[in-house]
Amino acid sequence: MSIWRWTDLIDFVPEQARITLGEGQTPLVRSRRIGPSAGLNNLWFKLDFVSPTASYKDRFAAATVSHMVAAGKTRCIATSSGNTGASLAAYCAAAGIQCLIAIVEGAPLGKLQQMLCYGATLYRISGFGADASTTSAVFDLILKWGSEPDAAVQVSSYKYSAPGMTGVETVCFDLAEQVSFSIDHLFCPAGGGGLAVAAARGFRKLVERGVIEKSPAIEVVQPEGNDTMATPLRDGHAQAREVTSTTRISGLQVPTVNDGHWAVTECRATGGSGHVVTDAEVWETQRRLARDEGIFTEPAGAVALAGALRAARERRLAPDAHIICMITGSGFKDPHSVEEAVAATAGAPLVSLEEFARLSDS
Repeated sequence: MSIWRWTDLIDFVPEQARITLGEGQTPLVRSRRIGPSAGLNNLWFKLDFVSPTASYKDRFAAATVSHMVAAGKTRCIATSSGNTGASLAAYCAAAGIQCLIAIVEGAPLGKLQQMLCYGATLYRISGFGADASTTSAVFDLILKWGSEPDAAVQVSSYKYSAPGMTGVETVCFDLAEQVSFSIDHLFCPAGGGGLAVAAARGFRKLVERGVIEKSPAIEVVQPEGNDTMATPLRDGHAQAREVTSTTRISGLQVPTVNDGHWAVTECRATGGSGHVVTDAEVWETQRRLARDEGIFTEPAGAVALAGALRAARERRLAPDAHIICMITGSGFKDPHSVEEAVAATAGAPLVSLEEFARLSDS
């Protein structure tokens, strides 16, 4: 890690306790086709899935597992819809820490297999991640088990794991080093709201230190089936709200508020707003990212761009604004969504050499 990665951790995590797998410093690439076709001349993608376990949650896991090592903890008790669990399982394996994870009912098989490969113990719970009361009860149990002296609760939100979330703030440090322009908007997908809050806080720290002059507007994007904070932020309400989650976008099925109240207040303070998109828009955006930009992401990783494209259609973005969309997870994370994305194609039919040779005549 560079010095930026540890700016907020150095006083709390001795060097010998730091666990890293090479997270951070992920690519920032300019849109070649999608942005210009939408009338956005300066659209960029932060490819934060180019990370050790293929999601931005590695920033969280690196920070929080390092804190566990420094504190002498030997058991990680966590909840996850997929990516957090994979990251924690990997970093706990590197640290020699036991990892137990309560999994939301709809977590994709690819993410479960990844966690199991790292040696985590998994429990997939009926109703968890969809029903608010079940989700709340699971969190109560996790907090109880995690209160034991050798254990620590790890959930990728400020509400439960603030030290780990400082690791997510480092995406702002990446961007400050990568751009030669002032960022006007940063679009973030939101389930529990942690990424958006981390972006707001990370950029605020950079402003306070004189690294940048002003924070970009942090834009919160949610599927309409899990609209806990996007509409409250857009409509001027003071707080987020609990909902019954109906979205099929894995990773964003968080019906409880979590960091939602902070997302509403802190993102509003940056000049940001909320954006709600349909699941169908997300899947179409996932397909477009692959076919028009060569970016292979899971559906949750396409949510930020889906929100930016909707905002462009609604004329809420200036054509020359510098816009960055967070692309947060790899397409390999969710094989079922990939199957749906390619369902209408011809696939890969088995042909003979003679049939293949005849293609040149057609």
